Amino acid sequence: MVDITAKFSHLFNVISSKRFLNKEALGGEIPFFITAYDARQEIEVCDSIKLLKNKLETSGVSVLELNLYDIVCDILEEKGGMERMFKIELSKDKDKFLSALQSTLNIHQILMPRIKKMIEDYPAKVYFLTGIGMVFPYIRSHNILNNLQNVAKDSPTVTFFPGDYNGHTLNLFGLLKDDNYYRAFNIDILEPK
Repeated sequence: MVDITAKFSHLFNVISSKRFLNKEALGGEIPFFITAYDARQEIEVCDSIKLLKNKLETSGVSVLELNLYDIVCDILEEKGGMERMFKIELSKDKDKFLSALQSTLNIHQILMPRIKKMIEDYPAKVYFLTGIGMVFPYIRSHNILNNLQNVAKDSPTVTFFPGDYNGHTLNLFGLLKDDNYYRAFNIDILEPK
């Protein structure tokens, strides 16, 4: 397992650098970055994300965290409440429940507009995309990343991914191939400048 303290120290050094914040040396690519971690370290990573946000904010780097799980819970509450979803889950088979959940959270009509509004309401120097493992399988990370590139263009986006990313393929939890996604840089190998 990775030393989380060292990992997050590296992330702070890269993210707080002027080169990163100014989106330099991207070669015209979108400013998307992925940091993968072992899902068994989820609690430690969540705590470290909070500390990283605080440290960046203290250094003058504003951060907007887009926690997919929290966003989904807010949407479900607005659409009739969590109790309604629990009742649907109990009354339908799992495929019908998954379909109902995905319909309620329609990525194009509901989820991405919500994220876009959050970005517009809180312009930040960096966006953190978190909560990916907690919304699987009804929201897939590659779908979010593909749609986010139309919304989060003004600032770099750092995705915290519970699994493996080799620069081409996302493997959720190190077990499930989510899909190919090659438009993000592996922030763990970037040198702070």
